[in-house]
Amino acid sequence: MTTDARLTNDGSHDRAHPALPARDLAATAAFYGRLGFDVVHHDDTWLRMRRGSIELEFFPHPTLDPSTSDHQCVLRVADVDALHAAFAQAGVAQSTTGIPRLTPVATQSWGQRAAYLVDLDGSQLALVEER
Repeated sequence: MTTDARLTNDGSHDRAHPALPARDLAATAAFYGRLGFDVVHHDDTWLRMRRGSIELEFFPHPTLDPSTSDHQCVLRVADVDALHAAFAQAGVAQSTTGIPRLTPVATQSWGQRAAYLVDLDGSQLALVEER
């Protein structure tokens, strides 16, 4: 039996972070910085950002075509309206088309309220309210 807390099964140190593509890590850092994310790590090969308990990681993909990107992740949050308002206030276009964009908050077919943020590289982040 190990005493290393990182290897316990209680989940207190276990976590998963989505890794999304970025054509330009500096531009991605600036975009997410406007959304309230802070840089945790940034070098030529990797970018890690945090906003509260939400962490996202990015890898370089300079040939990515945002219009054909199928990268996505889900952010489960307590208050989707507050997060949506913060992203809208940061200047993300509120629309159902275009890149980047922020869709309106709506009750989805599965019963939860959600909105979608599509970042400047075409990655879709589902903003799902957990209640």
